Amino acid sequence: MSSRKPVEILVKPWFKDHCFNGKVILPAVEIMEILASAVQAIRPDILPWTMCDATFSKFLEIPAGATELSALIEYDGGDKGEICARLVSQIHFKKISRIKEHAQITFLTHLPETADLAATDLSFPTQASNSVTAEQIYMDLVPFGPVYHTLTGHLHLSERGAWGTLLAPLLTGDKQTEKTLGSPFPLDGAMHAACVFGQCVTDFVPFPVGFRERLILNPTRAGEQYKTSVIPVSQSSNELVFDLFIVDTAGTLCETLTGLRMRDVSAGLITPPAWIRNNGFANS
Repeated sequence: MSSRKPVEILVKPWFKDHCFNGKVILPAVEIMEILASAVQAIRPDILPWTMCDATFSKFLEIPAGATELSALIEYDGGDKGEICARLVSQIHFKKISRIKEHAQITFLTHLPETADLAATDLSFPTQASNSVTAEQIYMDLVPFGPVYHTLTGHLHLSERGAWGTLLAPLLTGDKQTEKTLGSPFPLDGAMHAACVFGQCVTDFVPFPVGFRERLILNPTRAGEQYKTSVIPVSQSSNELVFDLFIVDTAGTLCETLTGLRMRDVSAGLITPPAWIRNNGFANS
């Protein structure tokens, strides 16, 4: 049976650094945290660290000067105890109102049957065809503000994928260590790496639109460094699919995001700069 509850989303000052096409948008990693926390509050038996079948269908824009966003969370229970949560907003017109869905994620009470962590290859390639500095990435490829400059040093590229170092910032006044899913920044940075890889092999700038599965084994923490590897799974004319892995400095697996789907969401208006296509591993 479906149910719906209101939610007030606190707009953090650094959200203004997360932009698309000149508009501030709520990061997908923050949406995951919002839905996970809401689901855990109503269903303590749910494991918020096990997610599947996620879609990010519409950006939730943050108006200039906003300190809170009013939204709704819809819940649907499944036959095996899982719960599907959707973040929606209500748009009011003169005579009617309309519901807009922004994201949907299913949370489980157990590890999914497809999880095979014992077979996960945590090794990083040793030979890169090319590398891109974090400065280049955030200037030309992922033009976010400074708080979301999560990749640091060099991002290395080869036909096998991309790999590099992530830094989870320690932000004054933010209780990141108390969040259900840990710091949101490492996963955001891993998706930046996937975006960079995608710009080497296609003619659009790929943005995340969904994923098959996310498993959090050791929540990432503010102020810590991590390593990420991005593995390409498939490519079509309008979609790239990746598997992402994040490990700590000791090599312990922190989380996986598999079946990450990335597409052009700009209708062709935003394209990769020529230098990344010309200097990417594809032409080495």
